[in-house]
Amino acid sequence: MVATVAGNEAVDIACVGVTKTFKDFWMRPRVRAVDGVTLEVRRGQVYGLLGPNGSGKSTTIKMLLGLLQPTAGRIAILGKRPTDVATKRHIGYLPEESYLYRFLTGRETLDYFGRLFRLDARARRERIDMLLDMVGLEAVQHRPVGEYSKGMQRRIGLAQSLINDPQLLILDEPTSGMDPVGSRQIKDLIATLARRGKTVLLCSHLLGDVEDLCDRVAIMYGGRIRSEGTCAELLTQEHATILETADMPDDVVAEVRAVLARHALAVKRIEHPRRSLESLFLEIVERAKAEGARTAGAAAGGPVAGFLAAGEAPPATATDGPAAVDAGLLDSLTRR
Repeated sequence: MVATVAGNEAVDIACVGVTKTFKDFWMRPRVRAVDGVTLEVRRGQVYGLLGPNGSGKSTTIKMLLGLLQPTAGRIAILGKRPTDVATKRHIGYLPEESYLYRFLTGRETLDYFGRLFRLDARARRERIDMLLDMVGLEAVQHRPVGEYSKGMQRRIGLAQSLINDPQLLILDEPTSGMDPVGSRQIKDLIATLARRGKTVLLCSHLLGDVEDLCDRVAIMYGGRIRSEGTCAELLTQEHATILETADMPDDVVAEVRAVLARHALAVKRIEHPRRSLESLFLEIVERAKAEGARTAGAAAGGPVAGFLAAGEAPPATATDGPAAVDAGLLDSLTRR
């Protein structure tokens, strides 16, 4: 039996009424960090988890990873309980801080994580080559990561989260410390992985990243989800209408104003559209590259690593590793 929703789409993360209360020395409830969180992330989605510091995002992630036990509620990750050890091989995690061994080089760092997943030497070598090229660190692979900039450390951290070809990626501030070029490349990579069938849970304080990438968004505050839905559902302003045309002469504008006035409507603002600062920045950088300008930083990322680009995940079956689900757990999660 497989965790599914309408349309036979697998559910890779399911939480129902999840609560986490931390207690003091005398075992008295001290802080309710997460309060009755219910959410569902389907296979292939990029799901954004937003909220200010202290809203409960990190605690929620730790419960999804099995690092903390919920005080109440139920969680299923890839159809299993978060504490199921076998499921870990199908999860990639990039924490908010890049906890890396500073004395290891970029290549040695990826080799270390590959060994943790018991990849053989040939698979490690091939995957490391592809990942270093993908995140633009091939030229600095033999430098200790302690000498990397913060943005470069985030790149190697993202690479380590992908070394095991995970089905589920949990990314906490993946573009933190990156310049706009690197940020755009990482966002493009995340979007490509989602198209390949990967599921991504994205936590970020950069609201533009979330708006660009996420299929659905949950906004947390005080340990609760205050709003949840697609970006279109959450951001559309129903009380306003935008009309976009080519540049209008003044006499045409006057006619439009007259037509609106007959219907008791008024033009609140007329302005020329503006491009985003990000698009301008990227255009200038690309122009400089085309002119042959060089940089001492990370290179542009290469294509998605071949072992990650094999196509969409196969349909889940009862014997298909992470998607195989405890029937009792599924029933308890899907009952309403």
